[in-house]
Parts: sequence; structure tokens; C-alpha cells
Amino acid sequence: MHMDRLAAYLAGGRPPGATRTYPGCRDRRAPERSVAVELEGRLYFATESPVWSGGRGFYDPTAPGRMRGRAHLVTVGQLSDIAAQEMYEGPGTDLDLRTVLRRGRDRLGPGRYETLICPGTVEGIPLLTFTAPWTLRDVEPLMPSAAYLRYLAGGLLECGPWEEADIADYLSACPGAAGHWAPAHVLELLRGDAGH
Repeated sequence: MHMDRLAAYLAGGRPPGATRTYPGCRDRRAPERSVAVELEGRLYFATESPVWSGGRGFYDPTAPGRMRGRAHLVTVGQLSDIAAQEMYEGPGTDLDLRTVLRRGRDRLGPGRYETLICPGTVEGIPLLTFTAPWTLRDVEPLMPSAAYLRYLAGGLLECGPWEEADIADYLSACPGAAGHWAPAHVLELLRGDAGH
């Protein structure tokens, strides 16, 4: 959600706090625009991230609740290359989006971030994301790291419609963060005051 992190996927580089350098997309242009979105479903943290340590963020469109996010207007090639980098593959091959656009979901493989989801449209443009093939009910939530949570919180703040305290309340209630990250701690991360 954070523009600095997205820039590493698009142009290549290593976001601060990450342990991995990304090769970037074939088309390194910034998104034409970015907007805040709220989707049906839930953000949760699970499985150990080798890039950030701690739990990774996943989207379960079937879980009750609302997930906040940020939609970026990118090309099919850029989406494909970002997805490839998340799957630890090299960029360079466009995804076939026909099934996800027709059915709302397409499982490309068994791994995390290998399932495409189309939860709707924004101004007539399909909204696409990728997540795990499993649901929140199928995995044990895992606490996210401070660096990862800081990026998510910062990205939500950059979007515009949410205030710091509201973002802290939202993220601290997500499965994996709940019970480990109090709203006050997330607020400290967002303001750059402390780690956890």
C-alpha cells in the first residue's frame, strides 16, 4: 500500500526494513493514479515472511468485515510483474486475466499470492489483487513485524481518507496483529516513535 514499497516493485530496489531487493517491472512508470478502497472481506497476517519476518498480509474476501486498501492504476504487464516478484519469479510474462475477470477468482498455483481475485471495479476498471488460495479459517494467524506494519499503516495514511488513530485501531484488530499490537503501539510505528 505504501508508495515507496510499490516503487521497489515497479522500478526495482529494496524497501527500508526489507531483506530482499526486487528486480522491478519491465515498465517502470509510476501508477497513473492511486485511490483508497474498502473491500468486503478481511486483512489478516499469517505464514512467516522471509522478507520482513513475522506474518504476511493476506486478503480473505469471504471473511466477514471490511478490508482497507489502495488501488493503483497500472498496466496488465506491471500487475503481472509485481505478482511474479511476490511469487519469487522473474518478471516478464503477462498473466492471463480472462478467468479472474469472468469468475472473480483464478488460482494460478498453490502458493501464497498465487490466487487472483477481482472484488469489483473502480470507475468501471477491474480491481485486481492476489492472495493465498486458503482462507483465514484455514491458517494460524501470525504477528506481523514492526517494519511491515509500519509500511501498511503508512500506505493507509498516504491514501488520505483515514486518520492515524483510526488506522491504528483498524490494523491492531486484524487477525495476527490482534492481541500483539495495541492501537497505541501501531500509532507509535506510524509516527516513527518506536518499534515493538
